Amino acid sequence: MNILVTGAAGFIGYHLSKHMLTLGYHVIGVDNLNEYYNVRLKLDRVKLLETNTDFEFHKIDLTNREKVNEIFKTKNIKIVVNLAAQAGVRYSLENPHSYIDSNLVGFMNILEACRHYSVEHLIYASSSSVYGANRNIPFSSNDSVDHPVSLYAATKKANELMAHTYSHLFNIPTTGLRFFTVYGPWGRPDMAYYSFTKNIIEEKTIKVFNNGEMRRDFTYIDDIVNGIILLLDHPPKYNEHWDRQNPIPSSSYAPYKIYNIGNNQPVKLMDFIHTLENLTGKKAKIEFAPMQPGDVKETYADISDLQTDVGFYPQTSIDKGLSEFVDWYREYNK
Repeated sequence: MNILVTGAAGFIGYHLSKHMLTLGYHVIGVDNLNEYYNVRLKLDRVKLLETNTDFEFHKIDLTNREKVNEIFKTKNIKIVVNLAAQAGVRYSLENPHSYIDSNLVGFMNILEACRHYSVEHLIYASSSSVYGANRNIPFSSNDSVDHPVSLYAATKKANELMAHTYSHLFNIPTTGLRFFTVYGPWGRPDMAYYSFTKNIIEEKTIKVFNNGEMRRDFTYIDDIVNGIILLLDHPPKYNEHWDRQNPIPSSSYAPYKIYNIGNNQPVKLMDFIHTLENLTGKKAKIEFAPMQPGDVKETYADISDLQTDVGFYPQTSIDKGLSEFVDWYREYNK
């Protein structure tokens, strides 16, 4: 089966493509290789994927409608996993237009292609950031997410609304995944765990926001990939019990579903840093700072519906996951 993975040179896209290849899928990877972070890291991921003859890579920006359509027209794609997006909460304060281009225009082109080329299942990346000002803990996919606190979050909420519209109008099964702080080998250098590790090893200062009073539902990359794999052959169906007078946000009368995908075990940021100190054998030099605009104090995923529907249970502890990351970091960066 031909599966399209957008953002294939990215962190999650690389790991997902790699695992799909071991399962016998033919993976068509698309990425624009932008310079949001070190392009060499993206090229190294692609290079490893291309050692498998069932992987083919195309450098395409999703805002290019013609090139997106050409891929769908020529490759007989049955399933799409859309991971391409402009990521980063804080960067959305600096360069908002890139989020509109990638996350809205690019996603629109994917939806239109899925419509015209009879795609059987679209899985796409949303984010835990959509919970914004929500204070119900743990975050449930049935909570309201109408109060985002960053443009990044707003674009991800918009993706969910756009997907529902296409599920309703054109019967395209769409599954949105709200990722919770994904980490692991080959990770993104803009993420805190990566920069913390780099600076601790190099004995440089790390900046810790909200004076360290933060908790994150850190989710190891292998657990994320396993969750996506479980969902590939489970496209959402019409919910016969969906009540229009008391609508459930995560489901619909249309073939549409939203899931949280996280570790379900939030970790205190300072405990996370202490674990990195133990693994690197060095003491962190910490500069405490106030809360950043657009940030949230805590993330915590309720994953009960994903457990019920496909048997998703994260397996990786924070100690094991960070150990794997630090080992990779030392090896990759010599």
